[in-house]
Amino acid sequence: MIKIHKEVYGQGKPIVLIHGWAMHSGIWRTFARQLAQHYQVTCLDIPGHGFSDTIEPYTLESIADVLMEAVPESSFCLLGWSLGASIAFTMAKKYPHRIDSLICLAGNPKFIQADDWHGMQVELLDDFAQNLQLSCQPTLLRFLALQVYGLAHGKSLLKDLKQAIYECPSPEEPVLKQGLDILKQADLRDELRALNCPLMIIQGDKDSLIPVQVGEDMQKIYANSKRIMVPGAGHVPFLSHQALVVNTISGFV
Repeated sequence: MIKIHKEVYGQGKPIVLIHGWAMHSGIWRTFARQLAQHYQVTCLDIPGHGFSDTIEPYTLESIADVLMEAVPESSFCLLGWSLGASIAFTMAKKYPHRIDSLICLAGNPKFIQADDWHGMQVELLDDFAQNLQLSCQPTLLRFLALQVYGLAHGKSLLKDLKQAIYECPSPEEPVLKQGLDILKQADLRDELRALNCPLMIIQGDKDSLIPVQVGEDMQKIYANSKRIMVPGAGHVPFLSHQALVVNTISGFV
């Protein structure tokens, strides 16, 4: 049986948090404790990250299956950040009866830029994948720095990110590479169209990984959505603007 590590805080209506690439549930801890003043908050380590076992094949569908098995609640609000948002879209498509509402936090149903979609340049992901093979740790640090690039308190946030990340050993290189492959290849716009629950889109207007136009693109696909732009936030608004994000979620769930 696949071991999926989780941390649970608080009581009340359940909210499940899914972290991003190369991270683990510890990244949520301060934020989760604030959110847990109103809800039961469950933070999951995705396979191969933190204290969770890895899986084969390493696909969005198989990740969605093992994470859903780790949540005993019959229905809940699902929040996915970055790669976690891609996983959340997949879980909502496969298990619609269990998802009451969905929050896409600094996420994108299609990370890579296309003629008809705003996204990240594929060369950036290819560069990360190549550098992982040469030197894993500096590549991860560079990725962390991108998440707070250009922010007023970027240095302080980067320090907090590093401290959280170093609680656990880094994921193995094959897992990191497979995660980048998912980001590069996944196109979940059909999953977005198929949603049958309310959707909240939370973005930072200074996010260097998710273009601000993505929220508008998502609303065009799925009308039953609410978009919140966090001024001055980058890719980690739950750290840089914690109180605002907590209040925003409390008004939605």
